[in-house]
Amino acid sequence: MIGHGFMGAAHSQGWRVAPRFFDLPLAPAMQVVVGRDAGSTAAAAERWGWAESATDWREVIARDDIDLVDIVTPGDTHAAIAIAALEAGKHVLCEKPLANTVVEAKAMSEVAARAAERGVASMVGFTYRRVPAVVHARQLIADGRLGDIRQVRAEYLQDWLMDADAPLTWRMKKDLAGSGALGDIGAHAIDLTEFITGQRVERVSGIIETIVAERPLLEHGSGLSGTASTERGAVTVDDLALFTGRLSSGALASFEATRFRTGRKNALRIEVSGSKGALAFDLERLNELEFYDATQPETELGFRRILVTEAGHPYVGSWWPTGHMLGYEHGFSHQVRDLVVAIAGGERPEPSFDDGLHVQRVLDAVEQSSAADGVWVAAEG
Repeated sequence: MIGHGFMGAAHSQGWRVAPRFFDLPLAPAMQVVVGRDAGSTAAAAERWGWAESATDWREVIARDDIDLVDIVTPGDTHAAIAIAALEAGKHVLCEKPLANTVVEAKAMSEVAARAAERGVASMVGFTYRRVPAVVHARQLIADGRLGDIRQVRAEYLQDWLMDADAPLTWRMKKDLAGSGALGDIGAHAIDLTEFITGQRVERVSGIIETIVAERPLLEHGSGLSGTASTERGAVTVDDLALFTGRLSSGALASFEATRFRTGRKNALRIEVSGSKGALAFDLERLNELEFYDATQPETELGFRRILVTEAGHPYVGSWWPTGHMLGYEHGFSHQVRDLVVAIAGGERPEPSFDDGLHVQRVLDAVEQSSAADGVWVAAEG
């Protein structure tokens, strides 16, 4: 695993736990974690269960005892690491968004396609696809329970940057992160909409906004825990993105990604409305799915709650008895499960680098639209 921040902890949890709850056809061995600082990387290895640590990802990729590379670094390094790993014959799991630019994502997708011909797998980490309630929602739509999809509303709402004096970190720098709320969390809203509905966002019209233009620099430390100085630096990414998307069926979807929705901590929400019914999901209540069946008598209409904890629901049977809730971390175990099963079976894991490239094109189209006062921009290559 290359990188060991917040996502490093989440991915480590997935690799460590999945083999103990799922009957996997291959046994993942957590061999080495890579970071820039030897001391903090060694501490991460000890804390999260990696056998060893290293500081040079190129040397690690060249090793014969490494079969798969998991990339959890900032977006500016994704392309170089993923391409090198795939060309070295290593399977790759790469965090989302796939890259910082369409050009980088396209190069990664092309290398992944060539690697696939040699049996080398690649996958992008849109982990929320692995939430059981999300998979159940997708199946309800695929089974025709909602009829023709007419409208979608998707939003990812957080408030962790509402303090104007929160320090300037890499997530607020375009050269490192690519974009702000749009790419960091808006990418999830886009992918979730496409995954659940089975449709693609073909063109968009939107606007992005930087609400706080300058923030205190960090004197030392990293992340929000570092010490802030009196000097301030420019925020070069968006804090808020609002856009409309036209789906492949012609239906409209509205999207919002923000780090300034006061009081909302991690509210990834989606509501899909169709000719026969509707459904709604909120990540802050991730074991639940709301379902509305418009074919019922008018005296019985209304959204009903489905508690997605039965053994027959996706993934759930490998965990706890009915009614015992799953949490955020379980999606990473499900991701490991699906990736390992695909590799063992010689199948193409999903979401693919092509899927990641498509989302990157949607993100880019939103930025183009915003720069042109909201004109409609195609999101296909």
